[in-house]
Amino acid sequence: MRKYFVVLGLALAMVFSAAASAREVTFNTQLTNYRGDGAYLAIYLTDSNGVYQGTLWIAGQDSEYYKHLRGWARGSRMRRAEYDGLTGASVTSGRALKITMNLDDAFIDSGYEIHVDSAVEDMRDNRSDVVVPLTTDGAGKPVSGRGYVESFTYNF
Repeated sequence: MRKYFVVLGLALAMVFSAAASAREVTFNTQLTNYRGDGAYLAIYLTDSNGVYQGTLWIAGQDSEYYKHLRGWARGSRMRRAEYDGLTGASVTSGRALKITMNLDDAFIDSGYEIHVDSAVEDMRDNRSDVVVPLTTDGAGKPVSGRGYVESFTYNF
């Protein structure tokens, strides 16, 4: 019985220490008004060398079209494990995608960048529509996209 409580105590300690080193981050991606179907978006993290580190969110549920999110597709190799549980509906013209998640503090102010790839059926694909350093100073400051993203912000 004592062994059970020791294991339980260690498990709880890991949970609380992990929670203490994470920060709640809200990402808001506002799309431009364009003519066309809903946009597919990939929001993902790269390190200071531009190497893919992980998927934060995929907007658009038909994986057949994920190949059009070219930067994300190359980095993630479109492995299902990279996006399972991290998908939602596509985002239509002029609408916003708002997601909130816990992100490890180690990614903040350490050279990591947030990328947003965008694609719309029968229209242009935009690799790295948005690229923004994940810094404390950048929180709350809107960044303009180069394609379908009108503005992107993150807040802690």
